[in-house]
This record gives sequence, C-alpha cells and structure tokens, in this order.
Amino acid sequence: MQEAYQTLYTAVLAVLSVLTLLCLERAVRGPGITGRIIAINMICTLTLGMICVLALMLNEGYLADVALLYAMIGFLAIVVLCKVYMGVAMEKQEKGEIKRD
Repeated sequence: MQEAYQTLYTAVLAVLSVLTLLCLERAVRGPGITGRIIAINMICTLTLGMICVLALMLNEGYLADVALLYAMIGFLAIVVLCKVYMGVAMEKQEKGEIKRD
C-alpha cells in the first residue's frame, strides 16, 4: 500500500512540475503585465502544493510550517508587485500616456 502512495505522490509532483513550467513560460512571454502577475501567483501556489505533497511523501511535519511561511511570503510578493504596477500605471495616466475610459 505504501508503494502505491509513493507512486501517486511522484505522479502528482510530476504534474505540478509540468504546470509550473507552463506558468513560467506564461510569465516570461505573457501578453501583458497582469497576465504575468497572475502567472507568478500561480507558480507560488503550485510550489506550495509541491511542498505539501513532499510533506506527505516524506512524513516530515516541519514541511507544513515551511509551506505556511512560503504562502505568506508569496502573498506579500504578489501584493508588492500589484502595488508597483498600480504606481507605474498611475504615473503613465498622469502623464497622459494612458487614456481613461
């Protein structure tokens, strides 16, 4: 039974890794800054999932604490990125480069 769980965990980690690479590609080649920010947020979420699967796979409880810390840091990073993007957009709007609807 333990061998079946190990196979399942390995398969889940492989799928999450492929999804992370696809999100990385979207973050690099994204059509706009908002798509890139969403891709970065998704990468953080997928990495969090991988850490949780590793915690189950290795039976290590401290990895759950690492996952919680990573979630908080990822959330703060996305908030900072959004704040910076809004500041740049407001500057462009004040200069007249962006027209308001």
